[in-house]
Amino acid sequence: MPESAEPFELNLEIGHVWRRIQETARLMVGVPDYETYVEHRLANHPDDPIMSYEEFFRERQESRYGAGRMGRCC
Repeated sequence: MPESAEPFELNLEIGHVWRRIQETARLMVGVPDYETYVEHRLANHPDDPIMSYEEFFRERQESRYGAGRMGRCC
């Protein structure tokens, strides 16, 4: 029976690696990971409200590019 457990464990490991690759790619292009944010809030700030995905995305964009700032070359 242990042999049948190995493919399951391998699938879990592949899934973990794939999620890490996705997270890295998102961070490289400036798209933060909402799931990581929610996990952090639940673990470290359980009594505080959690932003919706839309609020989170807007806040991260404003933090990165500045609220009301337009970066134009011309």
